[in-house]
Amino acid sequence: MDNDIAGEPRAPALARRPGIGAWLALGVLCFVYVLNFLDRQLLSILAKPIQDSLHVTDGQLGMIGGLYFALFYCFISIPVGWLADRTNRVGVVSLACALWSAATMACGLAGSYPQLVASRMAVGVGEAGGVPPSYAIISDYFPPGRRGTAFGLYNMGPPIGQALGVAFGASIAAAYSWRHAFLALGSVGVFTAVAVLMIVREPRRGGLDGAAHPIADAPPKAPFLDTVRMFFSRPALVLAALASGVTQIVTYGAGNFTTLILIREKGMTLQQVALWYALVVAVGMGGGIFVSGRVIDRFTRRGKQAYALVPAMALAIAVLPFVGFIWAPTWPLALLFLLGPTFFNYFYLSSSVALVQEEVAPQQRVLSGALLLLVMNLIGMGVGPTFVGAVSDALHKSNPHHSLQMAFYALLPVYAVAIGLFLLLARVLKKEGPRPTPAA
Repeated sequence: MDNDIAGEPRAPALARRPGIGAWLALGVLCFVYVLNFLDRQLLSILAKPIQDSLHVTDGQLGMIGGLYFALFYCFISIPVGWLADRTNRVGVVSLACALWSAATMACGLAGSYPQLVASRMAVGVGEAGGVPPSYAIISDYFPPGRRGTAFGLYNMGPPIGQALGVAFGASIAAAYSWRHAFLALGSVGVFTAVAVLMIVREPRRGGLDGAAHPIADAPPKAPFLDTVRMFFSRPALVLAALASGVTQIVTYGAGNFTTLILIREKGMTLQQVALWYALVVAVGMGGGIFVSGRVIDRFTRRGKQAYALVPAMALAIAVLPFVGFIWAPTWPLALLFLLGPTFFNYFYLSSSVALVQEEVAPQQRVLSGALLLLVMNLIGMGVGPTFVGAVSDALHKSNPHHSLQMAFYALLPVYAVAIGLFLLLARVLKKEGPRPTPAA
């Protein structure tokens, strides 16, 4: 059995390699994250049949996938993070998975726009309890110097979830209906919630941190307000959250409408989306997040500023192929260009998560992770889809066949802001100097 679990002696952080139990826990938590993102993205994947069935506009879709969802997802994550820092984190993840999965099934039963809004809000409440506790659990299974890779693998959840959502969601909707897709995929999460309790064991908090964050066997519970003040008083943590949030305006803004623009303006069918767009997400987004974790672990050994420089460079590379995707007159050419931004747009994720988890005390990790998600998702998830949907609605009269294309062009200035914030973060990290080295 893995020697990283609760109740067993601690060894110096750098002397220990993650055991089988650590990798098994990471695999289970990654699968939960897959379901988290799969259920979250079903709305955007099935946007066209939902629009046809419930008669909703692009702006209304943007509000469901953006502001409405973000308000519940972000603010519920704070009390959930506070609770998880004081209780069993694995139990919180399991309960959250069961809740959002049941709410996903309720989306499939919605008969009107208000009912769909209510169900999506419930999905947001459940999903708020999945990611922050998982960040902290992984940090207590993997020592410093290996967390970038661990978070890179964990953050494969979104691309795998989105790819499976595209593949299975679109296929089920094409064969039956969009309602069957929500019901079938939501039911998987209910069974997964039980599996989490049976497989994942609660690790010792801070057991692998060595001298970086020395704590007793029973670390004191971090006061809620003290952790909040600590987070927002640290320029590096605030800038990481802001830069990530602005980046997510692009990723969520475009991501929530990519399937719709491919079908409505590029000429794809649901069956083609289920195969070809799913492959682009799996290869592009999945490859980018995996590679980013390895790159971060390698370059942060030379200096902490790599946590900011790596995502800044990746975003700069992503701009031109993103323009190509918007411009492309046919869906095969559009998907070819889309590989670029789906690969490079997500380098920020593992970088910001690893930075925050490394920079705070073990007993503050869940709440700090929740605060990171609060800032970046309230900005990115709250603004991105809402902005794109509103711009598309505003331009629909003058550009009825290409309103979404014009709305996507409106995201280009956001790239510049995100790159600038990451470069500013790099300056702050350089001034702070090297992070403490755990005892050997």
